[in-house]
Amino acid sequence: MLRMLCTTLLLALAPLAQAQPALTTVSERSGFVDTGRYDEVVALCDAFARQYPKAVRCTTFGTTPEGRPMKALVASTSGALTPEQAQRRQLPVVLVQGGIHAGEIDGKDAGFLALREVLEGKAAPGALDKLVWVFVPVFNVDGHERFGAWNRPNQRGPKEMGWRTTAQNYNLNRDYVKADTAEMQAMLQLVQRWDPIVAVDLHATNGAQFEHDISIQVEPVHAGDAGLRKAGLALRSGVIDDLAKQGSLPLPYYPSFVVQDDPTSGFEDGVPPPRFSHGYFLLRNRIGMLVETHSWKEYPVRVRITRNTVVSVLEHVARDGTAWYAAAKQADASAAQLAGTAEPLTWAAAPTSRTVDFRGYAYTRTKSDVSGALMTRYDENTPQIWKVPLKDDIRPGVVMEAPRGGYLVPAAEAAWVAPVLKTHGVEYRLLGKPWQGDAQVFRATKSSFGGASVETHQRLTVEGDWTREQRTTPTGALFVPITQPKARLVMALLEPKAPDSLLAWGRFNNAFERKEYMEDYVAESVAREMLRNPEVKAEFERRLREDKAFANDPAARLEFFYRRHPSWDERYQLYPVLRVDAAP
Repeated sequence: MLRMLCTTLLLALAPLAQAQPALTTVSERSGFVDTGRYDEVVALCDAFARQYPKAVRCTTFGTTPEGRPMKALVASTSGALTPEQAQRRQLPVVLVQGGIHAGEIDGKDAGFLALREVLEGKAAPGALDKLVWVFVPVFNVDGHERFGAWNRPNQRGPKEMGWRTTAQNYNLNRDYVKADTAEMQAMLQLVQRWDPIVAVDLHATNGAQFEHDISIQVEPVHAGDAGLRKAGLALRSGVIDDLAKQGSLPLPYYPSFVVQDDPTSGFEDGVPPPRFSHGYFLLRNRIGMLVETHSWKEYPVRVRITRNTVVSVLEHVARDGTAWYAAAKQADASAAQLAGTAEPLTWAAAPTSRTVDFRGYAYTRTKSDVSGALMTRYDENTPQIWKVPLKDDIRPGVVMEAPRGGYLVPAAEAAWVAPVLKTHGVEYRLLGKPWQGDAQVFRATKSSFGGASVETHQRLTVEGDWTREQRTTPTGALFVPITQPKARLVMALLEPKAPDSLLAWGRFNNAFERKEYMEDYVAESVAREMLRNPEVKAEFERRLREDKAFANDPAARLEFFYRRHPSWDERYQLYPVLRVDAAP
């Protein structure tokens, strides 16, 4: 009878035990020695939603190339658990993602820890009443499952971890603008639906050994909308202050030496191009934060500091997010008025520097008998203050005047450009009839193809300027207006000199490849005929006198005449996209 009663009691309690799981990770249960596999993320996502049905939803926002679900947890005690509800109530949304580089997995374990503590009221009390938290534990899911003990040789813990790149060997933190991958396309759709005011990207560093344990970089601070820079600076300063009070040694810049492996070269701050997360969100008039724990700190330390960072972000957004949301909407309105104004496409640190005290370790630099090069060796038992240069006066680099009307993408390119624009939420419309008129065209005076593959692309850099010509485009062209909130993102995609433009990533390479030629004996005959023209002859002779390289290059001398002949391809080196002063 006693055995029967015990069995009955156990059966009765079993559903309750299943309904209220511990909500702890493999990592936490191991003392942050290990980290779990991806099936744990799927299980915890469901478990949190079951245990907190009014505060958490478990969602799938994409599928990886290897067929795994991409999971996000939506957490709020405001009653708003959908994008529509959040937007209707004008609640600020915080996106926190871990594992974009799946070997740097601090964010997954720290995020789950923070989520449980926030829901229990042990951390950031009341924050979820005032915001919506979208938590993606692992962005690079397939890479996470390429599990191994030595996937991060420059990092202490966990015992095993995932791989930096995806199953297709893409680096997702180089993919924000070009959006080649299924994972990034799914993420950008998630971003488009939720429109987070703050997006936090959790990493661990590579690099040297020193005492500082975390860096917090935020944009807009140096770049982007002027009003939103104040919000970005307030968030960065607030989080850094919170971390310092908790015993961390945070930095506001990424601690990578200017010269590889040379501590005396110091550091240089900057604004990342939009292939990176925190360089991308500023173009959407939103705040991006890059969090980098120091890879040489033990895993329990890194998880604790990352957890503290996530909690701090939630607290600051709960307090100031409504004001930042309003500032972002004002930034949207201001961006829609950029037409005809000068807008930086790149940023760079000024050559001047200041000396800072940096908490490093004693080190030696001696010639290695293995590599034959100078090698730095650190003594972690001997802290040392380094006095090193820091370049952090950030100024505009390449500056371009925004078009007055917008861009025209010709029909021949529209079929592939339109999906890219749609992925980013950029406004455009299809022209239902031919267009003809005055336009700005970009003819490259020099084009240089990259010598190696980068993320499957052959990159391209061009020199030249926009000039005016009469042009025509057939039916089916795309008009992309500059008068839209994502005007900066439009320019980043379509300006040929922008560092991560479609042109820079090689998507228009065909326009800069020469496909038709004039035989030398034909060019010789053409040249002799053209030299009868006194103006052509004078210009040719001037080039011979003043340009020694030209004078010594038979092909260049013949091309001088070919370029002036009617058979020359006028579209060679012509960027296919036009700029116009008014909407068609």
